Amino acid sequence: MAGVAPRVRYLAGFCCPLGGLASGKPRVLCHEAEAFVSTGSELVYVYDLEGGLLTAAYRFPGQVWHLELLAPRRALYVLCAQKGIYCLSLDHLSRSTSQDDGDSEDSELPSFVIPVGPDACVLPDASLCAFTVLEDTLVTLVQGPTQWKMQLFECPCPGEDPQPGGQIGEVELSTYAPPAGVPGKPADPRFLPVLCCVSPPASRVPHGQLWGPGSFTLKEALFGLLFGADATLLESPVILCGLPDGQLCSVVLKALVTSRSAPGDPKALVKILHHLEEPVVFIGALRTEPQTEQAAEEMLPGEDVHSDCLVALGHYGRTLAIKASWDEAGSLVPELREYCLPGPVLCAACGGGGRVYHGTPSDLCVVDLARGSTPLDPMPPDEGPGGLPALLSPASLSTCSVVTLAVSSRAPEGGTELLALSAKGRLMTCSLDLDSEAPGLSRASRANTGQKIKELLSGIGNVSERVSFLKKAVDQRNKALTSLNEAMNVSCALLSSREGPKPISCTTTVGWSRLQLQDVLMATCLLENRSAFCLGQGWTLCVQVLTSSSALDLDSAGSATTYTIPVDQLSPGSQREVTLPLGPGENGMFDLPVTVSCTLFYSLREVVGRALAPSDSFEDPFLDEDPPDVLPEQEGICLPLSRHTVDLLQSLRFPGLAPPCTQAPPLRSPADPVDAFLEACQEPGSQLAGPASLRAAYLPPSVACIKVSAELLRAALDDSRSGVPLCCATLQWLLAENAAVDIVRARALSSVQGVAPGGADVQLIVREVAVTDLCPAGAIQVVEIQVESSSLADVCRAHHAVIGRMQTMVTQQAAQGSSPPDLRVQYLRQIHANHETLLREVQTLRDRLCVEDEASSCATAQRLLQVYKQLRSPSLVLL
Repeated sequence: MAGVAPRVRYLAGFCCPLGGLASGKPRVLCHEAEAFVSTGSELVYVYDLEGGLLTAAYRFPGQVWHLELLAPRRALYVLCAQKGIYCLSLDHLSRSTSQDDGDSEDSELPSFVIPVGPDACVLPDASLCAFTVLEDTLVTLVQGPTQWKMQLFECPCPGEDPQPGGQIGEVELSTYAPPAGVPGKPADPRFLPVLCCVSPPASRVPHGQLWGPGSFTLKEALFGLLFGADATLLESPVILCGLPDGQLCSVVLKALVTSRSAPGDPKALVKILHHLEEPVVFIGALRTEPQTEQAAEEMLPGEDVHSDCLVALGHYGRTLAIKASWDEAGSLVPELREYCLPGPVLCAACGGGGRVYHGTPSDLCVVDLARGSTPLDPMPPDEGPGGLPALLSPASLSTCSVVTLAVSSRAPEGGTELLALSAKGRLMTCSLDLDSEAPGLSRASRANTGQKIKELLSGIGNVSERVSFLKKAVDQRNKALTSLNEAMNVSCALLSSREGPKPISCTTTVGWSRLQLQDVLMATCLLENRSAFCLGQGWTLCVQVLTSSSALDLDSAGSATTYTIPVDQLSPGSQREVTLPLGPGENGMFDLPVTVSCTLFYSLREVVGRALAPSDSFEDPFLDEDPPDVLPEQEGICLPLSRHTVDLLQSLRFPGLAPPCTQAPPLRSPADPVDAFLEACQEPGSQLAGPASLRAAYLPPSVACIKVSAELLRAALDDSRSGVPLCCATLQWLLAENAAVDIVRARALSSVQGVAPGGADVQLIVREVAVTDLCPAGAIQVVEIQVESSSLADVCRAHHAVIGRMQTMVTQQAAQGSSPPDLRVQYLRQIHANHETLLREVQTLRDRLCVEDEASSCATAQRLLQVYKQLRSPSLVLL
């Protein structure tokens, strides 16, 4: 499609608000050598097109919404917002006013600005939104509370009584929803209605009574089809009204009643022609059929051209064209066609040759209803049966931001001149020569056509790539929403099941494994999904291993190690097993007890951030980039699953209980390769005299004792005893989480000797004894749990593990309401006092160790060890 290159000349510049002029309110009228310009403010300018001068400026009491010029009377009618209609006579204005050159873009106001007073108001009415003038009749459109109302008045001339002669007709139009505004003060409409006068060819209205875009004459055939036989017989002008809701309706003037007290029936007087479903911004008419040479010669100078096509444009580009045509039966019928032009449409005007000019924020375009394509296309497209084109292809005039438009009558023969006002307040003329290349395309046009085809193909490729990118972004966000929904369901299921089994659980078991010639204590975490939801993208199993401080170094702090394992599509009913090492550490020691905490973590940043972040290097200008604050502040959601403590009782090994064929090899220190080498090289039957064997051979074992009421144990272990002696049941209960508990249960053992992770022997002895000094009623049967080992650290760890189990048992039994027997309070006080004395002695001995030399500290350390043994073998009984 060939383009059109207009010659643009700037005439003057007017003041405009910050951001430019808004569409709908500015107006431009052109009559002979004068142009009347309103920028939507209180000023109306008169510009001399021949002299290039601003000859006058009128200041009105309100914002100017509409202009109409009654040319023979030199009368200018102006509609002011919230005020009414004003009428000015232009005869008294002198053209001899001296001004600066009008080609300047920042033209100053004339040396005098004429204020318009209240005496010029011919129709005061704050609800007026539109008007048009016909002969001696003033037609207005009033915005009521819920309806539009059309009124007719006798139109006074300038210099006469400013008040109208009286209302001569009234009719109500369709209802509407009023815009929101301040209570008691109606809001200004965003889109003003459009009024224009349509006359039949035989009308007695002389041509030239109205000069402006709002008056035209239709051919008799189209006039009769649109408005009916009554309007044709009455030879009555018809008022066309385009409303902001999209309705296009008509009212026959001579059919209106003449009494204000008897308004006409809207159903009989108002005819709805069409509904554009968007605000009507322009109504016009044009001639699409070429005139014969004889008809053109017979036309008198100044005679109106009868139009054969009615055009209406909506704000968003929907265009209606109505033309009289013949159907297959030979009957005359109206043909209506709707087109879609680039929008939003800011202004429009009808020119000669069947052309319609319309402005958008980005361009000024022209379409040809006579050809159905651009004015430079040599071949018209296929036409429908009624002569209207099936498709309209706008041609660009390379002029942007035109907010109001008018066709000048001063154009040279064969050309068109447009008078336009830009959003920046610039008045300009656009001269077009659309017929110069109509017979055929020039060589430059053919070259431009090939270039434009390449540009179109490139644009199609860009659009396809943009669509693919947007589809990918939409798919990512849909997946993120699905994942967020599943995360919400999983969170609700876990948080609502505080009692009873959880739908998603993680159990921890402990076992020994041999890796790289050393024994390693391993923890196995089993994640089970018994819910109805799937754990997919974004879910991670976090296992934290927290070690306690060393028993030999009270000032050392525990260390924590966190393992993160991505959960890859754990469907309902599935499970995932994770094995982690618990020791030995880098120092070759086992830091027991160890706490293993399992938590499900859902990463919001991984799921939401991946969906919001652009996934391709292609930058789409139409895809809004998300600000950084769209990403969640929190990293994710933590859902605790389990907390398990691994102590010495769980990590004990019992090589003596295994069958001979399955006995484990002799244990060695995993952190001392020299010991392992010497042991491998020694002769059979010989022993390696290491520090551990020497300590076991020559030093007495360390002992810790815990006494528990037999009655308390029977009540706690009643369900699991099933005829097993109390001592055996107690040992099985202590080793319930150890892998050797089945062998202990099968042999009904009450004492057992195992090996600690460090290699030292640990013996557990459970027996029943009687305590006679505690209860006045007699002896109390108690169960004594004794821990013996050559390693003081292992005794401490085993004692801690037993005490922890006892605390849990006592808490559970206390919740069931069990009460202890009567005790000797004085005896208990004496035991408590003895313990207080021992604790004070411990503190004194520890302080002495800090200041004594090596020789003296040996005796102090021996005494401190004896005191610790007394504290670990108390006379108190857990009741």
